Amino acid sequence: MVYTIDYRDGDVLRWSLTDDGADYTVDDSYTPSLYVSAHGEGSIPEIQPAVNDHPAVEWTEVVDERISFRHDPAPVLKINVVDLDAVITIARTVRQWADPATYRCYNVDLSREFRYCLETDLNPLPERELECLELSVPESELASNTITECTIDDDHTSGSGRAVLETIRAQLERTDPDVLMLNTSDVVPALYHQAERCDMEFELGRLPGWQQLAGESTYESYGQVGHSPARYNVPGRVIVDKSNTFMWNQTNLDGCLDLVERSWKPLQELSWSSIGSILTAIQIREARDRDVLVPWRSWRHEQFKTMRQLHDADRGGFTFAPEVGLHEDVHELDFSSLYPNIIVTRNVSPEKIRCDCHDRTDVPGLDYSICDERGYLPDVLEPLIEDRDAIKAELRGIEDDDRREALEGRSNAIKWILVSCFGYQGFSNAKFGQIECHEAINAYAREILLEAKAILEENGWQVVHGIVDSVWVTPRDGSEQMPLETLTKRISEQVEIRLEHEAHYDWIAFVPLRDSNAGALTKYFGKEAGRDEYKYRGIECRQRSTPPFIEQAQKALIAELDASRDPEAVCTELQSWLDRLRRGAVDPADLVITKRVSKPRDAYTQSTYSVAALDRAADLGLTRAPGQDVSYVVVDDNKQSRDRVALAVEEPATYDTEDYHELLVRAGSSVLSPLGWRETKIEQFLSEHEEVCLQSFR
Repeated sequence: MVYTIDYRDGDVLRWSLTDDGADYTVDDSYTPSLYVSAHGEGSIPEIQPAVNDHPAVEWTEVVDERISFRHDPAPVLKINVVDLDAVITIARTVRQWADPATYRCYNVDLSREFRYCLETDLNPLPERELECLELSVPESELASNTITECTIDDDHTSGSGRAVLETIRAQLERTDPDVLMLNTSDVVPALYHQAERCDMEFELGRLPGWQQLAGESTYESYGQVGHSPARYNVPGRVIVDKSNTFMWNQTNLDGCLDLVERSWKPLQELSWSSIGSILTAIQIREARDRDVLVPWRSWRHEQFKTMRQLHDADRGGFTFAPEVGLHEDVHELDFSSLYPNIIVTRNVSPEKIRCDCHDRTDVPGLDYSICDERGYLPDVLEPLIEDRDAIKAELRGIEDDDRREALEGRSNAIKWILVSCFGYQGFSNAKFGQIECHEAINAYAREILLEAKAILEENGWQVVHGIVDSVWVTPRDGSEQMPLETLTKRISEQVEIRLEHEAHYDWIAFVPLRDSNAGALTKYFGKEAGRDEYKYRGIECRQRSTPPFIEQAQKALIAELDASRDPEAVCTELQSWLDRLRRGAVDPADLVITKRVSKPRDAYTQSTYSVAALDRAADLGLTRAPGQDVSYVVVDDNKQSRDRVALAVEEPATYDTEDYHELLVRAGSSVLSPLGWRETKIEQFLSEHEEVCLQSFR
């Protein structure tokens, strides 16, 4: 079975795993294809001769295909081209021959390996267990002219540039890995350039050479700036860039391979793909099974709505403001995969929403109809939901650790695809999305959560928080409670989506907003009943920028709150962590702050710590593009510009006590603010306590 595909000199190399490595066959007959449909005054017969005359075109034919799920098969022009680059060239040429949307192109912007699998009906799931080798080169080494140290799997090696290359080469020959796990893809060109300077033979792949597939780029998604590093390829091996693989980092190899089989994206492409890209690949497979083409540009118009419909539709899921404070005996109830299950049980699909064959009100509050005929999107998601339910059921009784790890990886991989399916319906560039689907899903979700709240409150339970698909309830004083097991079963049957008992807490604390007494929707922490474990959401110990020392301290404060329920005792615990800071007893490596760069250095107008870190990185030859992270320790806030901080790679030996004092007190405030103790009150207690301590030393 083919597991990775290379394009070399006009040929396709199909790599298959063998018992002792891998081998390849050459497909020299493959020609990529795209499709064109004509609209308005456009004519397929008129453009076909001109297309045939293009030097990048092998041959054309008129075939019957569906240009969308709402269309029946109709004649379109299939264009077979000489190579991958010609696909975009021909598509751009054809689009310019008439007014916009006269000629529409399909199956254009597919990734290279996925395209081959899709067009040749090839499942790229490996047939045997993959051999992986990890190779890590420090960033400072990559910034220098010569790499003199690296880590291969868990073994650190150092020496001259030639010696390091020889060590890597020997390890590759010894293990013959199928997958190269790199800390950054920049390792590929750096090693090859070093081999050239050393005038020695060196290969990372199973054949000579390497390719750059894409350059680095910056993008913005949902208000967040991201960075996509350059991507490289070596023949016969899969490259996984650990700095650019969301799915591998969130799951594991088993999870990624599960999605390889579902999407037909080979492992290398899947490793750097976004969740939306993987979901789209799964949708594309379903579309092609139904003879539906993949649009190049999204031209779906939003259907006409009245002002009232716009007002009612443009809303998200329902939330109940949390009751700030510490609540005891709280149960968390979650609807299992609420949005995907709404899609499946309500048949919410782009080609079925607001259909022409029904004039009725199916979607609550929106007057949208939904066709009775089964949609494609439920068919895409239902197997994912069922498989994840089966995996979760098996996990409940599993004892084998290896099997558990594999199942958890698969479950997490499917979870991320299900999480994205709702938002992608409202994404303007989604291949098959429809904003009305997004609106309908939210409308159903609001109704379901309100229905669940009403039933719970009618039967003796008080809702202390609720957000989209989860509710937190506690017994109402003076009322008799119907057992939650009975209620969850009743609600599940009524709404046709399973309501699960997610957790029981001895206590849970909902945190207020920093600038008001209103509850923060996603900030809470609590102690799980019957277990020596805590759950943290949204507070500092869950934030990616928080230094390890602050994270550890905040968790210790929560443990003290659990033990004493006394704000003063928590402040005393906080004082002990502050004392460690003042005594210089904290390893600066545990005070590293990581921030994401949101714009180029020249675009910043304020002299922040991040700007100082960017200046310092530039001095060391470490470039930071928007979307990349910069990690630093605040060493002296009284100094100017770049000297205020030291980069983590510089391994600083000192830190600014006052700056980390503020961070630690802020973390303490998140723990104590549910009890009414804000930063000012905490600082007052600490000051009084410190005075007592100082007097005792006189």
